[in-house]
Amino acid sequence: MSFRATVLTLYPEMFPGPLGVSLAGKALARGDVALESVQIRDFGVGRHRMVDDTPSGGGAGMVMRADVLANAIDSASPADDPRPRLLMSPRGKPLTQARVRELAAGEGAVIVCGRFEGVDERLIAARGLEEVSIGDYVLSGGEVAAMVLLDAVVRLLPGVMGNAESGETESFETGLLEHPHYTRPAEWEGRTIPQVLTSGDHGAVERWRQAEAERITRARRPDLLDD
Repeated sequence: MSFRATVLTLYPEMFPGPLGVSLAGKALARGDVALESVQIRDFGVGRHRMVDDTPSGGGAGMVMRADVLANAIDSASPADDPRPRLLMSPRGKPLTQARVRELAAGEGAVIVCGRFEGVDERLIAARGLEEVSIGDYVLSGGEVAAMVLLDAVVRLLPGVMGNAESGETESFETGLLEHPHYTRPAEWEGRTIPQVLTSGDHGAVERWRQAEAERITRARRPDLLDD
């Protein structure tokens, strides 16, 4: 069974975009992943297919309508659809590698890409949307964030990475940032590979990598050590 991703967006032409190349592109070509993009405006109201309206209480910008998005979601994901419904949002819970692994173990995801000032709060509650953020910054819309999420998930699907073990030692998989990497030539611009890595002592190599992962995490992301 392939991983089924349905993306609801005002710009379906953005997909597959980067997901059409490299590991994700090969997975799509093999049928390991099914990616469908749904045009939200097809469910808009009135002659102009309006999808947004002014915010209640006043203020700048526009808000995506609950009725329009509900119709789009219901069309793409019936009530018995087991896939989680995600809303890419800067106020969402930060995406973690653990959540990525959970999604990769499932049947797929329905992803709503917000635009404008946001989405009517009633829609989020009524359709059980899980708000997901990819960082503490604001994008023009949820499409790029959806691509980030899907790329992270697809590479963990069985058979997508040539060496499954490589995914188990990456940053965040063990709660730490990844250790440094080196390869040939042995000396480059006066800089040499740490001697332990060429010693042939696998135990010493593993101890060095663990120590380096802890050092880098402590310097760059001490919050991970607190967690």
